[in-house]
Amino acid sequence: MNSIFHRISVRKYQAKDVEQEKIEKLLRAAMAAPSACNQQPWEFYVVTNQDVIKALSEASPYANCAAEAPVIFVPCFRSEGIAPEYFNIDLSAAVENLLLEADAQGLGAVWMGISPDAGRMEAVRKVLDIPSGLNPFALVPCGYPAEERPQEDRYEENRVHYVR
Repeated sequence: MNSIFHRISVRKYQAKDVEQEKIEKLLRAAMAAPSACNQQPWEFYVVTNQDVIKALSEASPYANCAAEAPVIFVPCFRSEGIAPEYFNIDLSAAVENLLLEADAQGLGAVWMGISPDAGRMEAVRKVLDIPSGLNPFALVPCGYPAEERPQEDRYEENRVHYVR
């Protein structure tokens, strides 16, 4: 649980490539996420091309910091499945696993929402030439952190309701 209580959203990265071994560990963690009806609706684009990273950083008004990331993960969900109403939940679990494994690997990452905003989804689709039937869910820039700060303690006892 160390990563749960250590992970922060990292938006500044060192000019250092992320090793392929670590990229694969992050993808394995993402794909180990729980999924409704075990449908596993995910597919992942792993972008290291700096021109494409720059274009992705312009796909959302909040993604400018992604321009300097050495890698961007773009989780996508298929259009068809057993329980499509749970695709966003499934992808959320996968992204959280990826973020936690990034922290465990000494990396930093940040979750940038793309879905369900149709304009952002279409912008990412165009940059990556994502085929129909596959939908971009998020941008997850990742790299060695160029910033460090402690995680906030977000626990609020007044938001917990026991039913005994």
